[in-house]
Amino acid sequence: MRYSLSGTLMQTLNIDLEVGETVYSQTSCMCWMTPDIEMDTNTGGGLFSGLMRSLSGGSFFVTHFTARQAGHVAFAPHFPGTIMPIPLQAGQSLICRKETFLCAEKSVTLEIAFQKRLGAGLFGGEGFILQKVTGPGVVFLDLSGEVIERDLAAGESLLVQAGHVGIMDPTITFDIQMVSGFKNIVFGGEGLFLAKLTGPGHVALQSMPIMNLANEIARYLPATSEAPSSSSASSPLGATTAVVGGILGSMMSSKDD
Repeated sequence: MRYSLSGTLMQTLNIDLEVGETVYSQTSCMCWMTPDIEMDTNTGGGLFSGLMRSLSGGSFFVTHFTARQAGHVAFAPHFPGTIMPIPLQAGQSLICRKETFLCAEKSVTLEIAFQKRLGAGLFGGEGFILQKVTGPGVVFLDLSGEVIERDLAAGESLLVQAGHVGIMDPTITFDIQMVSGFKNIVFGGEGLFLAKLTGPGHVALQSMPIMNLANEIARYLPATSEAPSSSSASSPLGATTAVVGGILGSMMSSKDD
């Protein structure tokens, strides 16, 4: 398998496969492929595996792409950001935020990981269930915006807005810490809690959580007194989808111009 990345803000992952090689991805991530690539959409290990993957923010089904002859397949994430190719050794694992997994070699295992601390699950912003990838093989993970990587020594801590946490080693302890100071809580705009990451281990942070971007754009959308045409339009998910759709539409229009 050979791979390359194209683009900057809206990256594309290009993979060349030799005969018999297989990669798999979440559904709706494939952009194009040559006719010698064979697709096989399945639950990736049975009904239970599909349900567990759905709980971690992934798709119920996964699609395997196998080369009958040497071929090419390309993938792209759904939002602007950075694709990270990470080679994993046998038994090596990474803990990822929800919806981080893009695709991987067939030998890489995708499963769920649980927050070990009650407070982190309730107030950490990511919930109790995360994604876990385990080698051997190369996995491709996508983070929103730019990526900043940090190595934390044993006992060293970093306070982070939870949405900026992207990928971390299993040795990293994820906990929460209340923001100190009444004025900071009320007027600081950082919320009541911050995620506390404690080493040893490696962590990758994302500069632009998609929900932060959607919420910021939503503040400038014109208000309307008309009733929404459907219940989905008035829901948080519907509003977020509309905002993100507008963002991407504007980007595409600018590109055409």
